[in-house]
Amino acid sequence: METITLEEAQGALADLVHRLAPGEGVTITENNRPVARLVAPLVTLPGEPRPRPPVTGVPKAGQYEGRLIVPADFKEPLEELREYME
Repeated sequence: METITLEEAQGALADLVHRLAPGEGVTITENNRPVARLVAPLVTLPGEPRPRPPVTGVPKAGQYEGRLIVPADFKEPLEELREYME
């Protein structure tokens, strides 16, 4: 990430904004200490197609049948909480 002083940024702000690539940034310093960070957003402009998410597969009904076993006493209160239930 590029570093630029506050005085330089004030003089060339328009140029600085227009030359940033999406996701790229510039750190602005004053007295050798960072005071701000200018970062170009990672967005698409209106009219441009949105990128599609990667295809990870289509889930199928019954694919996980038998892998999860629910015990018969699942809805019974825990022994530690039995005194609060009475």
